[in-house]
Amino acid sequence: MRPMSNLCWRQRTSVVIAPLLILTLLGHASASAQSALGERLPVREVVLDNGLRLLLLPREGAPTISFVMQFAVGGVHERLGTTGIAHLLEHMLFKGTETIGTTNVDAERALFPLMDDAHDLLIRARAAGDLRTVEELASTIDSLEDQAREYVEANEFDRILTRAGAQGLNATTTNESTIYFVELPANRAELFFALESDRMTNPVFREFYSERDVVTEERRMRIETSPGGLLYEAHLAAAFTMHPYGVPVVGYMSDLETLSRRDVDAYYRRYYGPDNAVLAVVGRFDPDEIEGWARHYLEPIPRGEPPPPVLAVEPEQRGERRVEVEWDAEPQLRIGWRVPPADHEDAPALVILASILTGGRTARLHRKLITEDRLAVSVYTSMGPGSLFPQLFQVEATPIYPASPRDLERVVYEEIASLARLGPTDREVERVRNQITAGTVRRIQSNLGLAFQIADSEALFGDWRETFRSAERLNAVTADDVRRVAAQYLRGENRTVATLVRPRSP
Repeated sequence: MRPMSNLCWRQRTSVVIAPLLILTLLGHASASAQSALGERLPVREVVLDNGLRLLLLPREGAPTISFVMQFAVGGVHERLGTTGIAHLLEHMLFKGTETIGTTNVDAERALFPLMDDAHDLLIRARAAGDLRTVEELASTIDSLEDQAREYVEANEFDRILTRAGAQGLNATTTNESTIYFVELPANRAELFFALESDRMTNPVFREFYSERDVVTEERRMRIETSPGGLLYEAHLAAAFTMHPYGVPVVGYMSDLETLSRRDVDAYYRRYYGPDNAVLAVVGRFDPDEIEGWARHYLEPIPRGEPPPPVLAVEPEQRGERRVEVEWDAEPQLRIGWRVPPADHEDAPALVILASILTGGRTARLHRKLITEDRLAVSVYTSMGPGSLFPQLFQVEATPIYPASPRDLERVVYEEIASLARLGPTDREVERVRNQITAGTVRRIQSNLGLAFQIADSEALFGDWRETFRSAERLNAVTADDVRRVAAQYLRGENRTVATLVRPRSP
């Protein structure tokens, strides 16, 4: 992970990459014609002998190529005790390999078992409450990492790509995937395959314990010292009592502090094999040449195991749930209703409903809460925190004093009740369709955006065309469909409400 990346872990669910949700920005250009056109894109589909799925889309334009490597392993595949491991791995895979990032890998590796043994003893001492031994062992680990650091060439992976003209090198972890991406000049495409093969085959998790501290600090900044982050975590935990959607992708602090290098290395070797990966390549290139490099560099990599199946099923909700987070900060409100996964037949109508509520200045909640009554400074809708399993239709808003979260709740429920009773106007539905149409052109113009779309559709839903088929389903949504889903899902007994409030006076 590049330092202080704002992409490495998605806290706000509205930006989670998923084909059916991304269509709130994507859509279609001219009714079903653009959908059909998208499905007819000249994507070459190649499955390597080791199971890696390769999607090649050559395009005219600037001589650049976008690469998106997506592993279908994310937060939902973790268990209590290992939460945050996918996100930590995202960091570690920028640390280099046996030949990149080191001046003497053998001398470096010789110190790893000493650190790992000290860490195991530290965990036992912490469990026993022996704080003095904990401090001594922590100091030992720091000293050993300092010794190993003498052989480290920091950020060499990044520097190699940057010198080759790379842009946008980064990664992101979601509930269902871990995604690495970069853009390169077309004449340096082979470099990507050489580096990626080395990274997939020979990663070295150097500076592990200090990088783990970076991740715990990231959690501290984004959740534990952030009122919005705490509210978000509390809201998901209240809404999902069984399903791993209720666990933050960044992981719990107690788990992060106990993960060892051995844990993370074993997890990577098991689940991050090429048979769990999709590589989308979009830009100006010769597809025969790109396929040849993929076969040469990536096909020899051995297969892994399928990620652990997600067997937890969230029980039916039988009443409104409420949770409060006390913090000396401006109040905030989050409301979530349980809705089906992104591939459900009702998902397109829910996407349209979200946009009718907050998709622009003329949207219902924006107009009512911000423009007319001036009760809020912001209001958003989103669906998440994932795509593959039943999720939340979420409304979040920040009131303006003297308005309270309760005042905002009242307005939200009134507007939803109106939609559930009368439905939206045809003009509102058409406005959303026009927004979707405009977003299509912008999205398709970007090589990286297109690579994200087809990789995500392939990795999560098994077909890169799904992102374009979804556009046609959105276009088919009627005002009555929106009315029906509002009445069916956005009910009082099906919602979870989280509010950020100031601490009560003694």
